[in-house]
Amino acid sequence: MLQRVTDWASVYDNTGNIADGTAWPGRWVEPARAFREAMQAEGRANMGLAYGPGPRNRFDLFMPKGAPRGLVVYIHGGFWMQSDRSYWSHLAAGPLVHGLAVAVPEYSLCPTIRISGITVEIGAAITAAASMVAGPIRLVGHSAGGHLANRMACIGAPLPREMQARIARIVSISGLHDLRPLLCVPQCEPLGLDEAEAAAESPALLRPVPETRLTCWAGGAETSEFRRQNALLANIWLGLGTATEAVEEAGLHHFDIVDGLTDAGHPLVQKLLDLG
Repeated sequence: MLQRVTDWASVYDNTGNIADGTAWPGRWVEPARAFREAMQAEGRANMGLAYGPGPRNRFDLFMPKGAPRGLVVYIHGGFWMQSDRSYWSHLAAGPLVHGLAVAVPEYSLCPTIRISGITVEIGAAITAAASMVAGPIRLVGHSAGGHLANRMACIGAPLPREMQARIARIVSISGLHDLRPLLCVPQCEPLGLDEAEAAAESPALLRPVPETRLTCWAGGAETSEFRRQNALLANIWLGLGTATEAVEEAGLHHFDIVDGLTDAGHPLVQKLLDLG
C-alpha cells in the first residue's frame, strides 16, 4: 500500500500525540533536582563546568563511587530550541552504578544559533568532559540530542580525532537522523534550516567513522516519523560497514522512553554499556 505524509505538523508533534503530553518536561524537574542534591551531598557532582564562552556552554559532571571506568555523555533534546541540562540529571543514575562518570551538557538554542553551530558546541562539550575522565566515551542522546550524538561519529565532525577514536558506543534515543523532512514541519521554522544545512547536518547523509557502534532506540508508541527515523540510520549505516541495530521498546512514547536510563539493569543501559 502506498503511504504519504500529509500532516507534517502532527507526525513531529510529540506533545500532541501523547495523552497528558503537556506534563512533560515538568515531570522530570523534581527527580532531576532530587538527584542533583543527593549527588552534591555526597561530593560527587561538579556543576556548571564551562566548555566554551557562551552562557549555555556548561555541563554538569556526575562521578561514580571510586575511579570512573569511562565517560557517558547525555545530550538532551528539545528540537534544538528548548530545554537545558537541569531536566536530565537523574538519567545519570543507571550508568553511575556501573562505574561510569556522566556528563550532561547544555548548548545554545536556535534561533540564536544554527544547528551546525550547536554541533560545534557539542564537540567542544565532549572534548572538555573527556579531558577530565579517562577511558572509553559512550554517547547517548534523545531526539535532537540523538542527532547530535550521531553527528559526532561522522567523518569530519567537530571532534578531535583522538576523542572520536575513544567513542565506544552511541545510543540514539528517538533520534532525528535525516533533517530534510523538517523543512516541511511548521513548528521547525524557527530553526532557519535550509536544504544545504539539512543535508550537511544529517547523519543519514554522512559517512560514519569505521569503528562506530550504533544502537537506535525508540518507543513503540511514538509517531510514524520518529519510528521511521529510528530505523533509517541503523539501516543506512549498516550498509556503510557500521555495526548497528534498531530497537523499538513496546508501549513507550517519545518522553517516557528515556526513563530506562535511571535503572542500572534496564536494557537501554545494558546496550549503552555493551552488557546486553
